[in-house]
Amino acid sequence: MMQKAVKDYIRTIADFPHEGIMFRDVTTLFADARGFRMAVDQLLHPFAGERIDKVVGLEARGFILGGAIAHQLSVGFVPVRKKGKLPGRTISQDYQLEYGEAIMEVHDDALEAGERVLIVDDLLATGGTCEAGIRLVERLGGEVIGCAFVIDLPDLGGRARLDALGMRVHALCAFEGG
Repeated sequence: MMQKAVKDYIRTIADFPHEGIMFRDVTTLFADARGFRMAVDQLLHPFAGERIDKVVGLEARGFILGGAIAHQLSVGFVPVRKKGKLPGRTISQDYQLEYGEAIMEVHDDALEAGERVLIVDDLLATGGTCEAGIRLVERLGGEVIGCAFVIDLPDLGGRARLDALGMRVHALCAFEGG
C-alpha cells in the first residue's frame, strides 16, 4: 500500500465561503493523527539543526500548527491575531486583503530582540497575512528564519511576494487556482 502524502489528507470543498472558491480544508489533516504528525515533522524538516527561539502562528489555523511545532521544539509560541483579540498591549500592522484591508496584532512583549523566529500558517495565498506577521516580528527585533505552510496556492503570488522580501519559504504541497 502506498504511503499517503500530506496533500492526500486535505479535502477540497467547492464554493466555500462563496461561489467559485475551491476551499482547501486542513481540518481533515489535523483530525488524522498520522497525517497531523507527518505535517508537523515535514514543516520542521528544512529547519532541522537551526536555532529557533520562538514559533509565531498566524490566526487561526497557524495556531494549531504553530503550537504543535513549538511543543516539538520545546520553544515558546507567539500568536499573531486579528485586531482586538489580544488582551495585553499590542503593536499592529495593517495589510491588504482582496477586498479592503485588515490589521494583525502581536503583544508588544512577545519577543526579545535577536530571537530567531519561524512563522507558521496553514495556507500561503497572496502572502499579505504572512508579510504583516514578518513586519511585526521585525518591529519587535526578531529575526524571521523562515515561513512554513502546509499549502501554497502559487497562482495567487504569495511565495513570490515573500521571496521578494528575502524570506525562506517552505510549503508541503501546492494546489492550482485560488
